[in-house]
Amino acid sequence: MRVRALTFRILNQLRHDRRTLALMLAAPVFLLTLVYFILGDTVPLVKVAVINAPAGFEDKLEELNVRSLRYSESEARRALEQGEIIASINISGGKSAIDVDGSNPTKAKAALAALEQAKNSALSSRPDLKSEVNYVYGQEDLPTFDNFGATLIGFIIFFFVFLVSGISFLQERTSGTLEKLLSTPVRRWEIVVGYVLGFGLFTILQSFLISWYCVYVLKVMMVGSFALILLITLLTAMIALTLGILASTLANNEFQMMQFIPVLIVPQIFFSGLFDLPAGMEVVGHFMPLYYIAHALTEVMIKGGGFVAIAWDLGIILACSVLFMMVNALLLKKYRRI
Repeated sequence: MRVRALTFRILNQLRHDRRTLALMLAAPVFLLTLVYFILGDTVPLVKVAVINAPAGFEDKLEELNVRSLRYSESEARRALEQGEIIASINISGGKSAIDVDGSNPTKAKAALAALEQAKNSALSSRPDLKSEVNYVYGQEDLPTFDNFGATLIGFIIFFFVFLVSGISFLQERTSGTLEKLLSTPVRRWEIVVGYVLGFGLFTILQSFLISWYCVYVLKVMMVGSFALILLITLLTAMIALTLGILASTLANNEFQMMQFIPVLIVPQIFFSGLFDLPAGMEVVGHFMPLYYIAHALTEVMIKGGGFVAIAWDLGIILACSVLFMMVNALLLKKYRRI
């Protein structure tokens, strides 16, 4: 009898908690649909530049699901540096020169295999023609962890700062501390900025520790400046902090805060660079902060880019942080009793 009463109480409680029901039922369906489209049979688009090649070479590349573009040598170099193509080939003077962007190892291997196969097919009369492969970024034998190390650094900082800051701010609200603050003349934006700065001091230490450990202890490939890595990770912690506080403002308890993870965090993993996405799906990543974090870290750690190369990414990250703080200040209005 008592078990039945307790069961009905839990069911009745869940029935009135529409947000929890929506997250429990809709979130799994949303994630499964996302994984279906990302890990489907669609082959990622691989683009290569053809500077000089015999007849039939480009047709063979098309058969291998590789899009070839006719470029001059300078245009191919620029496109490779800007990430518009994954490789370029120049067959002239009795040799085959291939430049490869190794920052995306999956596409790089696919491009190299297709170029070699197309070359052997188009130049079957010259089996002795060897290819000289030059890795513009990355290395041929780069360990798997080094390939994804930059993205993982951003994700780890983003995830843990989001979780800790969100739950901590939620506890401040449920314990009554936030309500007491709101009963004073202090402004809502001052509360948000104060909490961001307070938690921010700890995130500075965390960002430095994770970056230093990955670069100098785990020896993850790092071509660029360590100071830029610190700047990116600090802004990563900032945007995760503001997003975590925003999510905690929307949540009523710790359980609901945890339910935001599959909605706000997990989808960003798929678009951060860990997976090779179909061409149509890559556009979605431009609306997710973790995409810009991963891109900036890759530009510095793998490609050795400077501040100019990541200025746009840093601007987007900073703008999102400010936006989250502004929305959070507006949402705090409903907790102000007087």
